[in-house]
Amino acid sequence: LIVQKLDKEGYEVVQATDGESAVEMIGKEKPTIVLLDLILPGMDGFEVLKQAKENKDTANLPVIILSNLGQQDDVERGLKLGAADYLIKAHFTPKEIATKIQAVLQ
Repeated sequence: LIVQKLDKEGYEVVQATDGESAVEMIGKEKPTIVLLDLILPGMDGFEVLKQAKENKDTANLPVIILSNLGQQDDVERGLKLGAADYLIKAHFTPKEIATKIQAVLQ
């Protein structure tokens, strides 16, 4: 649903299926923004975020964590690692997520 909404909003969306391919894709594609889940096969989203922020070519890339992990510790960890925002999936509609993306990009 989120991908469909972002497509309708005019965003070009590329997807990774696991943490390792996400790191590779971020480095190769250098997207405008990343929506990052934390629960991923292999490398988790925290490690993806950490590696993206440690890479000088992608360090300034805005990353929004979009996860169902909503514990305060998870939120704090994501923000400390450099996420621009942390959204709990169950609390946001695809339209609200698109609005958050636009706000981060501005």
